[in-house]
Amino acid sequence: MASTVLTIRSAGLWCSLCLPTGGGKMQSKSSDIASDARINTGVENGHYLSFARAVSPAMLALEQVIADIAPTDIPVLLVGESGTGKDVVALQIHQFSRRRDEPFVKMGCAAITPELFDRQRQGATNGDYFGGHASTGTVFLDEINELEMACQSKLLHVLPDGGVSQQDRLGARVISATSRNLEEEMRTGRFREELYYRLNGVCLRLPPLRNRKEDIPILLDFFMAKYAALFGRPQPVLASQTLQRLMEHTWPGNIRELENLVRKMVALGDERAAVADLGSPGGESRPRRSTGEKLSLKDTARAASHQAERELILKVLTRTRWNRKRAAQDLQVSYKALLYKLKQFGLARSTDSEMPEESPHE
Repeated sequence: MASTVLTIRSAGLWCSLCLPTGGGKMQSKSSDIASDARINTGVENGHYLSFARAVSPAMLALEQVIADIAPTDIPVLLVGESGTGKDVVALQIHQFSRRRDEPFVKMGCAAITPELFDRQRQGATNGDYFGGHASTGTVFLDEINELEMACQSKLLHVLPDGGVSQQDRLGARVISATSRNLEEEMRTGRFREELYYRLNGVCLRLPPLRNRKEDIPILLDFFMAKYAALFGRPQPVLASQTLQRLMEHTWPGNIRELENLVRKMVALGDERAAVADLGSPGGESRPRRSTGEKLSLKDTARAASHQAERELILKVLTRTRWNRKRAAQDLQVSYKALLYKLKQFGLARSTDSEMPEESPHE
């Protein structure tokens, strides 16, 4: 039976989700990844899930902690740079928990307003918030640092020990994620201290890709197999020089940046053209010239402008710890304009539903 393969980015384990296209029973996805680097976690809401293991010491240690805490209901706070795979670590915890057969609901905190929260609460029964899907499963609060202060108070109120009746409490296990330093957010008054300690039952810090480069070859194989299947193209075989350059790159966009590059590589069928957009190991752009190449002043200026723009956006995002709303303010552009630029430069998250398809007119 034909199936559609959806891959969710992961930090230490990379998750594939198979959905049949013609109805019927779900089928698990076969992969070119070696079987000894693969585990099958069973069924999640009717979907077969599989995860490919990391090999770096940092991620192996993290996976052991995940295995220890997953069967409990303790709240978990995931901390890591944008693109490190916090969403799939949350999904993995849910999959290994006693709630694995119950819903896993992801909520982007930037989209939660006090009015939305109140509507959810007024329509909720027995802690059944967030559209009637979070009474007993797991709620993943993505970028908890972007939750408005008014919503922070409301969330604190419905968490266990928040002062409300058992019937009004949030019944699901809560996993939160942030790319910012919440301790600093508390010191500046942007995050409630009591909420921080309520959510931070266990804090897991996900390493950036530059600190776990042993996993890059596995990730490359995984994503090349994925996009070769999706695009109906042969899986690339990388030259040793290309692999060396990828190993030397600092990956400011982490796994998301790597996946976007592999997708471009498979789509173009030309690894050199895809890798040419990477900065040099030192972080500076590498000039692309060849003997007899005709150089256009306009094209050169445009390329230099795009590179400078990309570096500025990354610098501001790093300074704001990937708080995109705050970065947009610092860059003096609209939030939608920043999302468009992130998509243009291959740094966007696939879950950014607000992402405009066309360039906004600023």
